[in-house]
Amino acid sequence: MICTEAAIADTPFTVRRRVRWGECDPAGVVYTPCFSEYVISAAELFYERLFDGLPQRTKDELGFGTPTRALAFDFRRSLWPDESIDIDVSVEAIGTRTYTLAMTARMSECGDTAFVGRLTSICVRRGTRDAINVPAALRNALEQYRRRCETDPHGNPSHQGQPA
Repeated sequence: MICTEAAIADTPFTVRRRVRWGECDPAGVVYTPCFSEYVISAAELFYERLFDGLPQRTKDELGFGTPTRALAFDFRRSLWPDESIDIDVSVEAIGTRTYTLAMTARMSECGDTAFVGRLTSICVRRGTRDAINVPAALRNALEQYRRRCETDPHGNPSHQGQPA
């Protein structure tokens, strides 16, 4: 099996994804709902790196979940089978109970922006699903990541283009 998605940089955290034929309509353009999968999958890989462990298991151990509260897109161009995009993850906002990750997808070959997605998650207590404040472990990790991105905005060149 060929991997169609991999983390390629840490700062900013970047996921390279290749468009699969099955994600496209008969005209060869990516189905709109597939963009949600691209963003949520990039977020899961981001959480894995952020927590240095399996994201759902780690959140279970810490007693919280992060369901989606809002998801928005600004589409800039169509995507076709076998094209590759690099999705950069940034922390746009951290509120009391929610936080927003911005995902900018650029064409791997030319750097043109394909889309910008915004994923807002709300923190909930596992089991009861009651909204809770962003847990300290998550808040600290998001803040540290945001600071790293602010001090090294162009990324770590030693990781660019290579699996991180």
